[in-house]
Amino acid sequence: MAQTVVGDYRSTRSASVGLRRALGRAALYTIAILLGFLLFAPILWGLISSFKPDTEIKLLPPVIFPSRWVPQNYVDVWTTKLFGVWTQNSVFIAVLATIGTVLTAALSGYSFARFRYPGRGVLFGLTIATLMLPDIVTLVPRFILFWELGWLNTYLPLIVPYWFGGTAFFIFLFRQFFMTIPTDLDEAAKIDGASYFQIFARIVLPLSGPVMATVAIIAFIDQWNSFLFPLTILNSPEKFTVSIGLRWFAISPSADSRPLDQLLLAGSMMMMAPIMVIFFCGQRYFVRGVVMSGIKG
Repeated sequence: MAQTVVGDYRSTRSASVGLRRALGRAALYTIAILLGFLLFAPILWGLISSFKPDTEIKLLPPVIFPSRWVPQNYVDVWTTKLFGVWTQNSVFIAVLATIGTVLTAALSGYSFARFRYPGRGVLFGLTIATLMLPDIVTLVPRFILFWELGWLNTYLPLIVPYWFGGTAFFIFLFRQFFMTIPTDLDEAAKIDGASYFQIFARIVLPLSGPVMATVAIIAFIDQWNSFLFPLTILNSPEKFTVSIGLRWFAISPSADSRPLDQLLLAGSMMMMAPIMVIFFCGQRYFVRGVVMSGIKG
């Protein structure tokens, strides 16, 4: 009889614990869905509004769905000004800058993670300290530097600096990831006669897929969305990037003085599409790279 009572108590307790866990998960999923919808709402609003006629963009009270869907807005974006050229320019700059960032930040991170030399800690500390400098603080000095070099209105200021170490955050990310790779692999390769560069290229990098994907995704999105610095460097409309070109739709009316807000929204959705595809396709590697690098949110 006692065993039966104990068994019933355990089963009841187990059912109660299971119910609490199920309710807790349901609450977490509900909160996650609500927050996700809250964050996605502006994007959804922009997507729907990009199909609206120009007369319905700024109506008060706002109209959620257009009275007439206008997919022609997306066609007009490509036929108005140089949107196709701006897209090519953005792809060119973003790809080259991302490649340079990944390669040189990996080399710098490998140096900080594997080599022992005087002043390494101080040098790494100074590198990390640059994260505290906002880009706006260095905007004028960089402009003067590239003006003295004769690089204004060219793509060199937007590409070349990223082939000399990338940025401090990416160097830190690579260093943290490389420190998780056992040094025994390096020692075994040294015994076999491998040089440091061979160890880096044939052992360390092949094991660093997650962090390389993470850096590539973040760097590409950063370059694709960059606005202020390209705006100060580039002067010719045919050399603009997409982020600068979209501003034309915001400040320039059409031939009959009507606003181009519907084209601005359509162009923004088109600009957003590539980085959303890249992020969702590489999300698995992105999460692995951040987790294995020891970065805490």
